[in-house]
Amino acid sequence: MSTFYVIAFLSIVFALLVIFAKNPVHSVLYLILTFFTFTIHYILLNAQFLAIVNFIVYMGAIMVLFLFVMMLLNLNKDTEPGKHYLAKIAGVVAGGCLLVTIIASVKALGASQPVILTNPDLGLVKNLGKVLFGEFLLPFEVSSVLLLSAMVGAVLLAKKEKATV
Repeated sequence: MSTFYVIAFLSIVFALLVIFAKNPVHSVLYLILTFFTFTIHYILLNAQFLAIVNFIVYMGAIMVLFLFVMMLLNLNKDTEPGKHYLAKIAGVVAGGCLLVTIIASVKALGASQPVILTNPDLGLVKNLGKVLFGEFLLPFEVSSVLLLSAMVGAVLLAKKEKATV
């Protein structure tokens, strides 16, 4: 069996475990595993930059933040309010739309042709760096100055005022 199909199967299994896990912390951990399988897919598709960004940003930062917030909130069944009937109806409608989308995509799978890359260097970080620091150097530097000013502003806002006597 191909590596792609094994990783795709694991992606689906972990995504289903995210949905059906009773414990929200376990759900977040399964979501981290799902993102890890996405990272493997990006590597198989020769998109190393997307794999690195997915690994660092989504798995390393956002999911750890979700896990931290979940553990900090300490959710119990006792504190959870009951769901309104409109929310339940909206959930059923959204689930039905998802089911229709999945059925349509499975039907479209048979009619599609596989994508064949003509350029094997497509998606490499080296090529992205050449474009980013060549053609888009000015916007890249402007965005770095913008991020630096935002960071300085956040530090100044977080800094405590000294008490004057």
